[in-house]
Amino acid sequence: MASLRKANLAFLLLCVAAFSLNAQQAVSSSSPIAARLNEFVAAGKTAGAVFIIAHKGKVERGAVGVQDLESKAPMQMDSIFQIASMTKPITAIGILLLVDEGRVALVDPVSKYLPNFADIQVAEKQPDGSLKLRKPARAVTVRDLLTHTSGIGSGYPEKFKDNFETRAYGLAEVVMAIPTRHLEFDPGARWSYSNMGIATLGRIVEIVSGKSYELFLQERLFTPLGMKDTHCFLPANKRARLATIYQIQNDRLVKADVNHHRPNAKYSSPEAGLYSTAPDLLRLYQMLLNGGTHEGKRMLSKFALEQMTANHTGELKAGFSPGVGFGLGWAVVRNVEGTFRGQAIGTFAHGGLWKTYGWVDPKRELIGILMMQRLSSDGDQSDELNALAQMAAAAIE
Repeated sequence: MASLRKANLAFLLLCVAAFSLNAQQAVSSSSPIAARLNEFVAAGKTAGAVFIIAHKGKVERGAVGVQDLESKAPMQMDSIFQIASMTKPITAIGILLLVDEGRVALVDPVSKYLPNFADIQVAEKQPDGSLKLRKPARAVTVRDLLTHTSGIGSGYPEKFKDNFETRAYGLAEVVMAIPTRHLEFDPGARWSYSNMGIATLGRIVEIVSGKSYELFLQERLFTPLGMKDTHCFLPANKRARLATIYQIQNDRLVKADVNHHRPNAKYSSPEAGLYSTAPDLLRLYQMLLNGGTHEGKRMLSKFALEQMTANHTGELKAGFSPGVGFGLGWAVVRNVEGTFRGQAIGTFAHGGLWKTYGWVDPKRELIGILMMQRLSSDGDQSDELNALAQMAAAAIE
């Protein structure tokens, strides 16, 4: 990092010298950040973790603990994680690639691509508790989906309520059923996290591109960036590298009731379905920090990047942390209340259900990634993430 506290400098230089985006093995676990994360492992808070902190071409990285408590397989830099909702901003990037080509506009009504969305109604609660249906004040737009202001509920339509776990139904079938439910509020009136809104974006990608969601991302994003371990459907030959998901019960880690491999999955889950690694995500985030370019080649326009990382929700209560608004697929730090973790105003970030998290801080030219697999209800406020982000910020003078 540009100027590090003396206690960190010697180790960090060793990390930088050894670093490769394709590295398979973890570096020494004796760095201050790795030592702190090891404390959480020792306390039984997590089985293991992978982290990357990148700043102006210098990188600190490490893996601590194990990826599976039963086999004792050590956590590695190329361990694979289910990144859940970290998929959402990647879906947003897919839409913005089509915006750059003039094939989608942010102001387009969703019904332009999915005509049955023109019939969707708002369910307005009456004083007696009953629901009155009416037409929305305006149509749901692509931008509404990207910012979680569409009014579309987060859960799956009733027939597909277990689809997040089973992945038994395809994307087209699930999205076609969304308008059978009612909007919870007028588009743009409020912020409410919507898994089904993001799933709809994935289906729009398919309709406009003429390709499956997963193939479009593979061809347009993952292959060009060298994200060789990022998949909607995990190949069988990579299952041994998949970290196990745990939860804490009676003060100990137990295996969570989660389908890890999903060998017969049909649903690509644009809202929460990707498997990935920390090095793969670093490649993606570095492209964004570079202003949309990778190895000198432009992948995303400056216009798209500016739109994606701006605060579109204004003063609406948005996100899961104080001081945060929402851009197109990303939570965005919008005021000083959102900086207490050490992220500057303008930082854009997203986490996942099973404790994966990544952020890009353009002001500090800083990227942070934390990968764990633990089911819990503390959202983006885990002690491990707070420690990583604060230590990363503290190392910059």
